[in-house]
This record gives sequence, structure tokens and C-alpha cells, in this order.
Amino acid sequence: MRKLWSRARKPARILWRCKAPLSVLCALGAYALILPAAWMYTDTGRYRTSPERVPATTVGMIFGAGALNGRPSRMLVERLRLGADLYRRGKIQVLLVTGDNSRKDYDEPSVMRDFLVAQGVPRPRIVLDYAGFDTWDSCARAKRIFGVDRAILVTQDFHLPRAVTLCRAAGIDAWGVGDDSSRYNVTTTAYLYVREAPAAVKALYDLALHPRPYFLGPREPGIQRALEAAGRH
Repeated sequence: MRKLWSRARKPARILWRCKAPLSVLCALGAYALILPAAWMYTDTGRYRTSPERVPATTVGMIFGAGALNGRPSRMLVERLRLGADLYRRGKIQVLLVTGDNSRKDYDEPSVMRDFLVAQGVPRPRIVLDYAGFDTWDSCARAKRIFGVDRAILVTQDFHLPRAVTLCRAAGIDAWGVGDDSSRYNVTTTAYLYVREAPAAVKALYDLALHPRPYFLGPREPGIQRALEAAGRH
């Protein structure tokens, strides 16, 4: 019995002796995980601003954030309200809403359009991207499919550094205006800030390789048509 107890304690003794190097390895791993998000936050600081101070441009781009039973999630509602506010301020002329429509029973961009129309944005000023499955795809498609060269990005504060980084890497002169979701959901916001760390690591892959979006297809004239409609009024 004494021998068995001695054998059982050996792994614990080994771990105890190695606690210092293991602690260092854990710290380095955490640092490596946090570093990309910290870099994106710092690097995009000059491009993230308020609705009052953001430079006016032609296109505002709103990222999807979930819809249930034909209704936008609370975070998506706030993004859409912010986009409508930018439109009313004259900061943008056209809104590109980008989200998930990978299933027949899930149409995020149409939900976003309907909400914006209810907020007073004219329907012809809203362009839908049905294949914005993640941030990189939304940015790459905005540039390659819709021909967006400059845009104001609209999302939550926790997502804004990554969105600005990826859209600028895709070739868009991007500025960002964010919603502070901690005003109405502190717990979820804290979780999403933590989740940005691994998401930023994945974004490094997109920055390095510029992968082809899941769906690409031919150029679409939606933005140009919406700008022409804006010019007629």
C-alpha cells in the first residue's frame, strides 16, 4: 500500500517541481492570446470615433449580430439605430447591411433592412449583402463585390478594432463608430470582450493570407444604384 501511495504522489511532486516553468509557459500563452487584440485596439485608435466627429462619406456598413423570429437581437438593434442616426446626420448616404442568409429560414440582412426602414431610412438607400458570414467575408465582399472604397463601420465597441483592422486590410478606407453595449448588458459585453482575444488570433490568419470569402461571385451594382437614387433627391 505504501508503494502504491508513493507512486501516486510522484506526478504531483513532478508538477510541483515544474510549477515555475509551467507558470511561465501559461503566462506566455496568455500573452500571445491577448497580444493581437491589444495591437488591433491600439493601431485602430485614430480611426474609431463618435457619430459627431466621424468624417462624412458615402457608405455606412452595418455588421449583423443575430436575429430571432424575424427580429434583430438587442445588439443588432443598437447597431441599426446608430446607422440610422449617421444617415440622419448626413454622415452617410447609403447603408450596406451585411449578415447571414445561409438558410432559407434565416435572413439577417432583410431583418436589418426592415428595421432601418422603420427608423426612417429610405429603402432605396439600403443595400443588402447576404453572405457576410464573418467579419473578414463582410469586409472583403464590400470591397470586391460592392466596390466600397471608403466606409464608416457600425458595430459594438468590443468588435470595432477588429472590424476596422480587417476592412482596412481589405482595401477600404474604414472609420468606425461603436455602440457601448455595456449600457444594457454588462455580463454579455464582458464575455464578448474576452472572446475577442481568440477572434483576433483568427483575424491574423485573414490579415496574412487574405482568404477568398466563402461566397464571392460577380460585382454587384447595388451601391452605385443607391447613390444614384440619393442624387435624384
